[in-house]
Parts: sequence; C-alpha cells; structure tokens
Amino acid sequence: MTYTTRDQWEAHFAEGRGFRQLGERGRELLAEHTGGGRALDVGCGTGELAAYLASLGHTVDAVDFADTAVARARDEHADVEGVRWLCLDIERDDPAPLHADGYDLVVLRLVYPFLKDRGRVLRSLGGRLRDGGALVVITPVARTTPEERRGIALDEDEIALLGSGWNSVRRLDADGMAFLILRGPCPVGTRAVEKSRPTAHALTGALAVVTDDAGRVLLGRSRRGVLELPGGKTRGPEGFAEAAVRELLEETGLVADPADAYVVTMLVDDSHGIPRLTAVVRVTAWSGTPANPERDKFVRWEFADLHALSRIGEVFLPAARALDAVWPGVVPGLPSVASYPLAADRPAVPGEPAEAVRLRREMADLVTAGGWAPSEPVREALRTVPRHRFAPEADLATAYDGGDRAVVTRRDETGVAISSVSAAWLQADMIESLRLRPGARVYEAGSGGYNAELIAHVAGPEGRVVTVDIDPWVVRRTRAFIAEAGSGRVTAVEADAALGAPAHLVPRGGFDGGMITYSCWDIAPAWREQLAEGGLLVLPLEMGGYSRAVAFERRGEVLHARRFTYCGFVRDQGRQARSAPVVPLLGGALTLRFDEGAAAGAEGVEEALRGPRHEVATGITMGAGTGVYFGSLQLYAATTLPGFCRLRADEDTEVVAVAEGHDAPAVLGDASLAYLVHLPARHGGRPEDREWVVHAFGPEGARLAELVAATVRAWDRHIRTADDDRHADPVLTVHPAGTPDHLLPAGDVLDKASSRLVFRWPGRGGHLPGSARRAADAVAAATAES
Repeated sequence: MTYTTRDQWEAHFAEGRGFRQLGERGRELLAEHTGGGRALDVGCGTGELAAYLASLGHTVDAVDFADTAVARARDEHADVEGVRWLCLDIERDDPAPLHADGYDLVVLRLVYPFLKDRGRVLRSLGGRLRDGGALVVITPVARTTPEERRGIALDEDEIALLGSGWNSVRRLDADGMAFLILRGPCPVGTRAVEKSRPTAHALTGALAVVTDDAGRVLLGRSRRGVLELPGGKTRGPEGFAEAAVRELLEETGLVADPADAYVVTMLVDDSHGIPRLTAVVRVTAWSGTPANPERDKFVRWEFADLHALSRIGEVFLPAARALDAVWPGVVPGLPSVASYPLAADRPAVPGEPAEAVRLRREMADLVTAGGWAPSEPVREALRTVPRHRFAPEADLATAYDGGDRAVVTRRDETGVAISSVSAAWLQADMIESLRLRPGARVYEAGSGGYNAELIAHVAGPEGRVVTVDIDPWVVRRTRAFIAEAGSGRVTAVEADAALGAPAHLVPRGGFDGGMITYSCWDIAPAWREQLAEGGLLVLPLEMGGYSRAVAFERRGEVLHARRFTYCGFVRDQGRQARSAPVVPLLGGALTLRFDEGAAAGAEGVEEALRGPRHEVATGITMGAGTGVYFGSLQLYAATTLPGFCRLRADEDTEVVAVAEGHDAPAVLGDASLAYLVHLPARHGGRPEDREWVVHAFGPEGARLAELVAATVRAWDRHIRTADDDRHADPVLTVHPAGTPDHLLPAGDVLDKASSRLVFRWPGRGGHLPGSARRAADAVAAATAES
C-alpha cells in the first residue's frame, strides 16, 4: 500500500480491507514499556491498537483521517470503553479536538512513512507529551521489506533522523518491524552552517522560498544532515527567477511559472573566502506534490512551521539568510550579511492552517466579550487580519492569545523589549478610540505591520495607513510582512516617528487619525500639526511615570482628552526618548525616581530612613482583585502632589514596606520622605481587604504623611466610584509649550518639553500653573541632559 491521498484510504477501508495486525511481540512491548494514562493512537485504522491500549488501562484518543476507517473502528469495537474515536488529519486539520492537557503515550503504528511532513508532525506530537511520556513509532524497515514495498518502510538514515532531538531513543524489534521509543523531546537550536568550499562556477545562485496552503515553508533534508531551500547555480544567461523555478522542479518535482517567481532580495557574502551572490526568489504559486528526484543529495522534502525555524537544527547558511529575508527574525543569531532588498511588486501570498482560523475567531470573540471591540468593523478586522503572519516566530497559541500577552519581536542588547505586537484587546480599544470612517487616512508611529493592517481593514478599501519607525530592522520586517500578508494599503517608512510622516505622504488637510504605539513621555508637535481639525490622536502617555492610552481630539492648537485606558508599551527610541533621573539610597537597595523633571535633592533622606517611622492609616480600603484600578489614585497623586516621585525597592529591605521589584507613590521634603502602600486592613472589613497607609520619615514626615493621606481621602471622595473599574477621569487638555499661564484653563499643570498638560480633577479647583512640576526652562535643560 503506497497510497498518497485520503480518497485512496477511504476506498481501502470502505472495501472492508485493513492492514497488518498487531503482533504478539508488539503487544508485549507496549505492555512492558508503557504505563497507564492518556494515550493517542495516530492513524488508528479500524481500531485494533486503540482497543488493545484501552485493555492496558489507557484512556485513548484514536484518530484517523479516513471517515470509513473511524466508522468501522467505532462499530467493530462498540463494546470497548475508554476510547474516543476522532476523524482528524494529524498533518493538516485543526488539532483542537485533541486533549488539551496532553498525553502520556503517543503511538504511530504503520503511519510514519506515509506522513509528508514527518519532522513537523513529530515535533508537534512531542510537544503534546506530558512529563515522562513516550512517543512510540512502529514501522517496517527497508532492509527487511521487499523492493516493491519499500515506499512504506524506513531506511537507516530516516530512522536516525527520526530519533534526533530526543533525550532518549530506544530501538527494539517487534515482529520484524522497528519499535522505537522516544522520550524527552528536546528541540535543538537553529545553527546556520556552511557546506564544503564552493567551486568557482557555483558562486552565483538562486534559492526558492515556497509555502503551502497552510503558510509552511518547504525545506529539504540533505544527505549531509543540513536543511536547505530548493535552489542552485544559474546557467549561462539564465535569470534568477528562471533558475529558481528550474531548480525547484529538478529537486522537488514542483512546477512553477517564472511569472510567479519574484526576486525579493540579493544577498552578498563569501564562502571560504570566495565571494557569493545569492538571489532570494519568492514563489507565490506552484503545483504538484513534493517528491525527491535527487535521492543522492536529499533524504526528503517537507513543509515546516515558521515558528519552528528557531529550533530546527542545522540550516545551510544562505538558506537561513533567505528565510530571514522573507520573514525577518524567524531564524535567530545569523551573522551579518550585505542585503539588497528589491522593490519588486508582488502579490500577497495566502496560506494558513485551519487552527489559525479558529484561534483568530476565538481571540476576536474574547476581545468582543470584554467590551473592547463594540463596533463591527473592528470585530471584523480582528477576525480577518492574520495576526500570526506578523509574528511568525511565535506559535499560533501565543500569537492569538486574547489576554494581556504581547508578542515581543525585538529586544535590545540588555534584553529589554523594544518592539512587539501588542495585546489584541488593547489594539482593538485604541482603534475604536480613533472612530475611523471609511476612507480614513491614518498615521501610525511604531511599526510592526499587524496593527497598521487592522487600521487599514477598518478604514476600508479607500483608506490608507502610513506607519513610521526609527529602527531599520523593524521597517524591513514590516515591509516584508505587509508584502506577504497585507492589504496593499499600508506604507512603511524608516524615520524618527517624532517628526511625523514625510511631507509628501501627509494628506491635504492632515491625517484623520493618528496612533502612537510606544510609551511617550511627551507629545511631539508634529503629531498635532499633521492631524486634521477634529481628528483623533491616540497614544500611551506617561504622566508622573504612569502610562495611559489617551484619545485626544484636536481643536486648533489644543488637544482635548476624550478617553483613558490603562496600558503598558515599549519605550520610545527616537529624539523624545528620555531616561528618568534617579537617586539611589541605602547602597542601591532603594531608588527615588523622578519621572517629571530633574532629580530633586535627597540630602538627609538616608539618615531619616534609619530613624523612627511615622505612620498614618487613611481609613480607605480596597477589596481583593481591585489592585489594577489603584492606577487612578497613582495618577491623581502624581498630578496633584508637589514634590511627587516614586520609591522603588531594588532589594528586599526591612526599612520600607515595598516589595522587591515594586515601587510606591512618594513625596520628597526637606530631609524627609513619605510613601503610600496598601497593607492588610487592621480595623473591621473582610480578611482580604487592604488599607492605604502612609509611612513617613524625617522632620517633615508628619506633615508629608498627612498631605498624602488627605490626597487618598480626596481621591476616594471625588474620583473613586462604587464600581472599581469606572473611576472618574480628569478633564485633560494639552497646550503647546510656551503657552502663558493666563491662557491656560484652571487646573494642575504638568510641564513637559513640548507641551503643557492641564488636569482638572473632580473636587479640585483653582488655577495652579506649574504647581505639580518644574518650570519650562528646567524642562529643556533636563531633556538636553538626558
């Protein structure tokens, strides 16, 4: 039986046929080397093995891609308990029906040689094993199989390859077949390697990048044990696209038209001191089934998940660089190379697994249920735009996490995230805040591709998005992804986003909306100036060290806040980037952080911390699970208390009641300090309630403590609501720097380098220009220093 299609197997089982029975030795080995627990029988056929595993005490999921096989198994073993019969193509179908908690045993009997993408399937099944579990492969071997049936057997090279990437591989004999027990999947890292020294005529070549209808990339396992892309040297005057298509046919049997092959990048490097020029050719359409015509060079060809490319073993260096040219970031740790991306127009390339469709819809449903996507255009964008294709290094479950998880796509040399795909609920909420109409023109600062494509989808066929980022790698990645999976309505630009969009890309009258996708200490003048009158600008704004995604509406030269959302984002890298001044205390165990302005003098504070502590209980409590909404108190304190700063504990210390790695709102005085913490409530209330308490030190400690306590009580009286997630927001306006005090509305003023923020909180009145922060000339000086 050398069937290759589902139809052939359907007919096989419909005719009443089966396949080789489980022999006595196979039964003994299964009983001896596997315990109880949950088992998965892959390619169960008519169910004999599944029924036997159930008799050993396993709870069994038995899967086969042939309906007729599953129907027969269900009928023939109707009296067997503990077996769940599933019709499922383990290679192509959404694996949602499989048990979410994994398996103690996975068995592939007489199945492995029929798999097209063997390595991918084995890695996937290995990932479903519980700790201590085993994956068993029972298969014929070539040396004991007649010539005419060796297509369903494995040679020794394949068997050795099957066992790579596992901590333990044990091979036994079961009635003349190999009985392989694999334990402890340990995916190896990816390493780009060279082959032997090239000959002089092999220095110019083309590599074909081909994906299937699930978006997986075709790779070949060479006889040297290295993964490669289809490709090779050019012949005579042959073009790179033609060479890639020809090599694809010769090496894999797949047929493509040169018109569907696009040279996307030229790579220049050397191999063993000899210069090398490699064309990366993206093939967008092809036909046929991968074969292996050049068996002397390759073991087999199969499609691999993009997220697996970071732990797939050794990859031929030019192939690794070609993969990185199409999907920047999927192969980590590559040495630098001269790369020349070509502005070749090419169509977007479709393809995604069924699992991605399900997970994307589940993510959209979760975001919608949370109230973050009330409008149908935003919901439809979440259901439609393929998020995973803008984060190909992440597995599908991570890419489509509907909770608070952002997918980090780039870190700096210290490991700090500097680029990411934000949490889906937050992206939806910020896009909703833009209130986009069909045909809208939108500016985005901070690229990545996915968020821009969501915006483009909401804006419709006539809409356009200009996305700007200062990082060349991020822009290259964004351009690659929007070419692969985009709408054609997003333009990615490399520039400092604080300067706005290039003039020729700014619509007449300005952008209808603007979105900043990184944390901003200040609001760049260009963002307001390039925004149309009445347009909305949404950005994560830092105020006293606390970030909120704020939606501003432009009215002349003033921005009016319309909406606030709690959030967290990566930091700015451009000209607006700012490091907050800090003052270390007690040998670095504590740090005072001044997020607005220069560091204030902290003389005498260390001595005060060693002295007596003054404590004031505010009488204000909060229940368990409401800590996230403490943020309204943080922001209230940061924008109304003179001398505000944050006290951070970098080490555990008994001096202050702040946990290591956390910070507390604080107020600095003359050789004195007060800070706010929440501690178990001492008087009445429920056991889980927490009370806001002020701790203070130094000669001014009592006064500072009463000031902070009064602020907490005012917050509770005027800002806090019975529903802890609906606290009152301030009326906030943003004015250009240099606006005279007498032209500002009444409120608490927070001065920054390019803007003056005026907060009007409920219960507070009066005109307090600059009371919360430093003067404008000090702003400029501090900014220059940072």
